[in-house]
Amino acid sequence: MTLHVARTLRPLTLAALATAGLFLSLCTAPSADAVTGSPAPECVEYFQSWRYTDVHNGCGDTVAVTVEYTNGQWAPCRVITPGGWATFSGYGTNGNYVTALRACDPA
Repeated sequence: MTLHVARTLRPLTLAALATAGLFLSLCTAPSADAVTGSPAPECVEYFQSWRYTDVHNGCGDTVAVTVEYTNGQWAPCRVITPGGWATFSGYGTNGNYVTALRACDPA
């Protein structure tokens, strides 16, 4: 009898821990470093694939940008020099597409 209870409790405990971990990761997910809310300049453009999103700075000045995704996934604030490139996560197998580039403060 004890063996049956132990076999039943282990999967339930693992499921509860997994659910709690998912909940905590959603509640404590970091936000992009000081996103200003303003769109990135038009001379900054992105090219996305399922694995990576490449961002190119076509401006004459250095810019700091982050990527906004359809599911609110966190993305770092990256400083890109004129003519430079930065790589962010792509949309992956779950279809998490880029919706915008935003200006941010890397400090």
